[in-house]
Parts: sequence; structure tokens; C-alpha cells
Amino acid sequence: MTERAGGGIALRPALPGDREFLLSVYAATRTEELAPVPWTDEQKALFIRQQFEAQDHEYRRAYPEGLFQIIEREDVPSGRLYLNPGRSDTRIVDLALLPFARGLGIGSRLLDGLARDADRFGRSLSIHVEVMNTGARRLYSRFGFRLREDKGVYLLLERPTLA
Repeated sequence: MTERAGGGIALRPALPGDREFLLSVYAATRTEELAPVPWTDEQKALFIRQQFEAQDHEYRRAYPEGLFQIIEREDVPSGRLYLNPGRSDTRIVDLALLPFARGLGIGSRLLDGLARDADRFGRSLSIHVEVMNTGARRLYSRFGFRLREDKGVYLLLERPTLA
């Protein structure tokens, strides 16, 4: 089933045939970090694949009830949204967009929908964000997320329920 998020944005379940696409989304989040590393393109690609496989395995182990979704903009796969809806909190496990889809309001539309759902069901929203990811931190701040815990490299941000 495809869920419409407005503005030509839709979510659909990630399927086994989406693995290479999901790998490309993961790779796009690591490009800047790996740019100064003196590895060949092949070494970087191998490292990215290994890290993606490890992350994917851990997410699916840690969140067996998680929703692993593909974000589509006008029917074009554009990113991923992984959620773990709990009884009192919905954890945003991962929200990542390909470079061409950034800055178009997609993240804001998705977060708006998640915030409305969280309020309707009396849940908080939470996410881990890298300390250095100031753009994501600004975005989450606009939606009422506040620092809950500093975990060193990551910050746990939480948006309390408004219901």
C-alpha cells in the first residue's frame, strides 16, 4: 500500500528489489565524510556496501516491528524513511534523501505528517542525529524536537506529544 504524504510525496514499503536503491541512499549520506579518505573508488564502494549491510542488519534486528519505507516524489524513488512506532514513542530510525531531493520540502512534509500522527495517537517522536549534522538539527528544531540526551557523536532528540 502506498501512503500519500502530500505535495507529490508518497511512502511505500521497501521491498527486496529495492536493496541497490537503498544502498545508493546510504552511500549519498557518506560521500562528504569519505571525500578526504585516500582510498580508491573501489575501496570506498566496498566500505560503503559493508557499512550499509551492517546497518541494515542491525536496524532490522533492533526494530523487528519497524516500518522500512521508500520515499517517492512524483513516483521517483527519492529516499528512505524507517520508523519504529511504539506504544508511547515513534522512533524515526532513519530519514535520508538523495541529493536531488534535498531542499525541496520533502523532509518538512514528512515530519509534519509524523508530528500530526504522533499527536493524534499521544506519542512522542524521537530520533538520533549526528552532532555535526546542523542542517538536520535545524529541521528537527523547527518541529519542536529538543535535546533529550547527548551521546557523544549522536544527539537523541525528542518531540513530546502535544495531545
